[in-house]
Amino acid sequence: MVNEAKQLYELQEVDLEIEAKRQMLAHIKGRLGESEALIQARARLAGERERLSELEGRLKREEWEAENVRARAETMEGRLYDGSARNPKELEKIQQEMEHLKARQGEREDIILDIMIQIDSVQKNISQRNAELEHIEREWRGEQKGLLEEREGLFGALSSLENRRGLLASHVDPGSLELYELLRERKQGRAIARVEQGMCQGCHITLPVSEFHRARGGEGLVQCSSCGRILYTG
Repeated sequence: MVNEAKQLYELQEVDLEIEAKRQMLAHIKGRLGESEALIQARARLAGERERLSELEGRLKREEWEAENVRARAETMEGRLYDGSARNPKELEKIQQEMEHLKARQGEREDIILDIMIQIDSVQKNISQRNAELEHIEREWRGEQKGLLEEREGLFGALSSLENRRGLLASHVDPGSLELYELLRERKQGRAIARVEQGMCQGCHITLPVSEFHRARGGEGLVQCSSCGRILYTG
């Protein structure tokens, strides 16, 4: 005599394993692709490189301005000593302009030095960010490889389980299978409940004696009067 409760219990075990494997696959899918740590590391490096580009642009502008001021100061100094200006007031004006330009040149040189210090600091940061990114990328590639291998293993296991499920389901009475599927949907995947020490393990309620004996007799499917699950005495 076929014990339908046992058939369905075995089917449920396979269905639960299938669901577990699918959840694992979904979890792996969520972890495949670039990680947040990798994205952030790349963003930090890009930010430092952008900062370096800005500073290098400023340095070029300041160096150009310093060279322009220096050239003008040299021109004024030449006029001061070449004898082309003899008027005392004109000479005084040239002297003041030359001193003003030299002061501006000193300011530009101070700014240039400050920018160069900043560039050196940013270059060090870029080196550190590069090393950090390379480390994160190595770990990420290793993790991705492991996840892909795990996914392939799960695909294989899932295929075997689904084949087994089809075989098991083909031997179950269609009416019983329909009841099982209905209960499985309603009971979070657990349509069958084992009976241990006279208690339904689905709802943990002690079964009436007559109900327990009917379930143990294995003659047809017996549902728990409390939770409605199909009882399996093992």
